[in-house]
Amino acid sequence: MSNLLKKDWFGLGLVIILGSILISFFKPAFISPFNLYVLMLSVSLMLVVAMSQMIIIAIGQMNLSVGAIGGLVAISFTGLMEVYDLSILSAMFIGLGIGIICGFINGYITVKTGISAFIITLATLYIFKGMNLGITEAQPFYEIPESVKYFGNAKIFGPIPFLIIIPVIITFLMWVLMNRTSLGRYMLAYGNNVQSSELMGISSTKIVVYAHIISGLLAAIGGMLVVCRLQLGTPNIGDSWLLPSFAAPVIGGAILAGGKVDVIATAFGVILVAIISQTLVIFKIDPFFVQIFLGFMILIAVFINRYREYREDRRNKVFSNE
Repeated sequence: MSNLLKKDWFGLGLVIILGSILISFFKPAFISPFNLYVLMLSVSLMLVVAMSQMIIIAIGQMNLSVGAIGGLVAISFTGLMEVYDLSILSAMFIGLGIGIICGFINGYITVKTGISAFIITLATLYIFKGMNLGITEAQPFYEIPESVKYFGNAKIFGPIPFLIIIPVIITFLMWVLMNRTSLGRYMLAYGNNVQSSELMGISSTKIVVYAHIISGLLAAIGGMLVVCRLQLGTPNIGDSWLLPSFAAPVIGGAILAGGKVDVIATAFGVILVAIISQTLVIFKIDPFFVQIFLGFMILIAVFINRYREYREDRRNKVFSNE
């Protein structure tokens, strides 16, 4: 039990369970099959986006272009099927390739210039968004194959959507990457201390580029999942991803300075954010309060993480003095 209490995801899990019970007590509609279906759809879409940002936070950087990459891939995916009549599989692989290329560009420029990823991805955000608008001329693509529409809106059984399959698989693979592979450990080591990781023989170039490539790949998957859900490709896909992409990892205990992320806690953070958003809708509270609440949650989570760092620093000083 003492080990469980130290886990970032344990407290979040309790909040989710107790909060859900409390909300369903006041509003039984919260646990209705339709509401659970909508809730799981929201979790499915944002889970991939959160993982895309989480892996960049692990190395102590930020990717502001996550939404722009997802939007560009979403438009490319739909446009290739509608305009060029490509098969779903071909359009999907090209979309994944675009995400990988965009991620590589972010990582490569960051490494070679030494400029903060914050600045680089801010610039590429506008580049990718401009390409999006240039391709679409601000017009949506409607001609989506029926199988894509079906996948985005069908159910496995009960309220569980098909759409949740891919995010669950991605979450498991991300957990394996960060906890069971040398690449994941190298990323955390790099995020914790760049100089020490280089002295250990870890290549800074490879770590940063690999992290951005994975981030771009996940953003691409997120963009295509949104297309499946909406049944069309619109130029504004990804525009609202930035705040939720940071909210879930930070609420899950990730340190923005790098070196500490938790895949399970990030997934729980996504669920918590989705529950809060859905609760505000059920209680008929104005939607803009969601943004305000998320902002406060990020601030609180950052303060908690900073306090943890402060306590850890003090503990290390005490041990070193002894």
